[in-house]
Amino acid sequence: MFEQAFKNIDSILHTDSGSATELDYVEQTSWILFLKYLDDLEATKKKEMALAGKKYDYILDPQYRWDVWACPKGADGKLDHQKALEGDDLKEFVNQKLFPYLKKFRAEEPDTIEYKIGEIFSELKNKISSGYKLREILNIVDGMHFRLYEEKHELSHLYEDKIRNMGNAGRNGGEYYTPRPLIKTIVKVVAPKIGQKIYDGACGSAGFLVEAYNYLTENQAKLSSSQMETLQKKTFYGKEIKSLAYIIGIMNMILHGIEAPNIRHMNSLAENINDIQEKDRFDVILANPPFGAGIGREIQQNFPIKTGETAFLFLQHFIKILKAGGKAGIVIKNTFLSNTDNASVSLRKLLLESCNLHTILDLPGGAFAGAGVKTVVLFFEKGAPTKKVWFYQLNLARNLGKTNPLNEKDLAEFVELQKTKANSENSWSVDVKDIDQATFDLSVKNPNKGEEKKLREPGEILEEMRKLDDETNVVIQEIRKTINN
Repeated sequence: MFEQAFKNIDSILHTDSGSATELDYVEQTSWILFLKYLDDLEATKKKEMALAGKKYDYILDPQYRWDVWACPKGADGKLDHQKALEGDDLKEFVNQKLFPYLKKFRAEEPDTIEYKIGEIFSELKNKISSGYKLREILNIVDGMHFRLYEEKHELSHLYEDKIRNMGNAGRNGGEYYTPRPLIKTIVKVVAPKIGQKIYDGACGSAGFLVEAYNYLTENQAKLSSSQMETLQKKTFYGKEIKSLAYIIGIMNMILHGIEAPNIRHMNSLAENINDIQEKDRFDVILANPPFGAGIGREIQQNFPIKTGETAFLFLQHFIKILKAGGKAGIVIKNTFLSNTDNASVSLRKLLLESCNLHTILDLPGGAFAGAGVKTVVLFFEKGAPTKKVWFYQLNLARNLGKTNPLNEKDLAEFVELQKTKANSENSWSVDVKDIDQATFDLSVKNPNKGEEKKLREPGEILEEMRKLDDETNVVIQEIRKTINN
């Protein structure tokens, strides 16, 4: 239905000087899609109110509605070319009137459309430099609809493809796209239930929240109206600091069926974790927080364990904001398990003492397209100390990459064995009392693979090289004697 439409939009953006990368394509497509979605939502609400004998109050003023500025229609239902702006007139209207108007929307609650409008357009800008090309894109998007389940379903799949391509296009692929097979596996293991509050404090394109929604709706025979209401308004919560990721996350959730996603445009790490109260806590946390050093001291002051590593601050945030008895599945760099710096040791100690770290999934290199780091997934429950950790090392007979990505079959054995935490060639258990109590080192050491040959010290290697050189010189001297004789 819409695949060719997306391709046509990308082709137009590719020839426009204002959009240079795949990231720009998704960003520009997203704000236009959002306004079309808003128009369809208002049309649906108006119809519902009319059936109830009530009048509907539009969110947008008349001149800023889709069917007035974007695609006005004639009596025949086709585009009215006399009224439709194009060229410089269209570009001027969008940049000088539409965007400033939409930026003014403000609302306290993030699960409202008004909040979404204000946040999305407060930092975005129209990058499409040609008003004629913008007219072409508006005409294409006008043919997309968000009213039927089938329409949203197809759009959601196509949008996911765009997010994946965007992740592959950037150097930091994992920033925008966590492999969906991995997310689905994490959700299966954590197994959230309807009625629980699910949170991702670094939600990016909202992949974890989307897959949690899919899991909850697909694993129920039939949802009651109250259950659907709970899923729509009281289940999924996220925070995202980056403007582009924020709008992509919003659109991704909308396309998957959440009308007004409860995602805040903010920095989760800016909150002092000592200020988190019981009412702020969540039952389930699913996340792949960003990796990297360089967090300033002013942010580090919000945490008892000071560190410049972003992911380590997020882990503290997640432990604090998780309810007692709550469950989490968190992706983190594998160096977290073995680093000997004070922050890493203190954080492992905190995790093991305040939570039951029952499972660690060790992923191979290449699991994240465009990201060079190796990762593990930590599964834990808050409220009781860890006594035993079950490890699973994902060993594949192939190298992972963009053309050979991770799939659900790769992770099927892990999901099955994790239910009973059984030992196998790829899995084993470690008693916490047996690990080093000074460093709390949790390095992945598969006992079934045998000891890897220890790398020799540099001095040892140099000494052997010297001996080999001496032996070579002796041989050369013998050869010379033979020749001279």
